[in-house]
Amino acid sequence: MVNVDTVYQTVLLILNQQQRGYMTPDEFNKAGTQAQLTIFEGYASDLNQQYRLSQNDTEYSNRVKNIEQKLQFFQRTAPIPYDVATSSFPLLDNPPSPADNPTLVGTTDVLYRLGSVFYKDQDLGEYVQPNELRQLLLSPLTQPTITFPIYTYENNVLNIRPSSITSDITISYLAKPLDIKWGFTLDASTGAYLYSQGSSIQFQLDVTEQDELILRILAYAGLIIQDPTIISAASQAVAAQDANEKQ
Repeated sequence: MVNVDTVYQTVLLILNQQQRGYMTPDEFNKAGTQAQLTIFEGYASDLNQQYRLSQNDTEYSNRVKNIEQKLQFFQRTAPIPYDVATSSFPLLDNPPSPADNPTLVGTTDVLYRLGSVFYKDQDLGEYVQPNELRQLLLSPLTQPTITFPIYTYENNVLNIRPSSITSDITISYLAKPLDIKWGFTLDASTGAYLYSQGSSIQFQLDVTEQDELILRILAYAGLIIQDPTIISAASQAVAAQDANEKQ
């Protein structure tokens, strides 16, 4: 994964060399978190695009394989406990307001996207829409059974049919990247910020994303210090890099 101190020091070095200004740790943390999320959210569309293109079969140049490897840091599986009060399998721990980043039940992960739902070792496939469920329940031939269960997924809650299933549900999912943090202590004599690894939260992206992270954070730095030349240069570099990767 990408070291948060390496990225911050590189950003500061570039800004200092150009005498453009300074980026505080708090500004860096916010810009770095957003840059990481932007890159992460691009993986799905990039992967979808690459599936439609012919791929290089050499060991390290297959773009589909490379994107899938970048997603490995966010892929998880977790058992989901049954909630007796609602007769369902809620995915979130006491869901708060949408802005509070609710976590997946029993974990510290923020749920980004649900993957597959498993009953014991059986993949239940795509979830059933409410209107489809009504149609399935009307006919004895399409009634869900223990052998062939189905599920609906609404408001981050799984409802499994038949209702006799109250355990052994597991999901695969993508976890949202953690907000990054460049932790520090203050030098008592100079007041300078000193990097503290123990209180820091590293970038969760693959090391190959370091250059793009730096460029995107520099673009945000340009906004903060109101320097359009930095915004333009960094944005153009990111666009050129993205275009090259998708060709």
